[in-house]
Amino acid sequence: MTVALMWEARAADGRGAELLAWVRAQAPVGEPLRRETFRAPQDRVLVITWWDAPYDAELPELPEPCPELVIRAVHRWRFESVADH
Repeated sequence: MTVALMWEARAADGRGAELLAWVRAQAPVGEPLRRETFRAPQDRVLVITWWDAPYDAELPELPEPCPELVIRAVHRWRFESVADH
């Protein structure tokens, strides 16, 4: 089964580039099948990692950045892949 972990944060005003650099510097523990990093308006940063694991497996996640770097807590979601019919 493939599990996707999503991590999304919104940077404090004017700190979007710093948040993106911080995310890029975070090396995942373990080897995901794939990792992609995205950015969006309002200084949002999104990271998706894909893992070959059961849905409820204990998987490494990106940590919370320092509170001064973001305007709210990080949002996290977990998804499992489904077969297209």
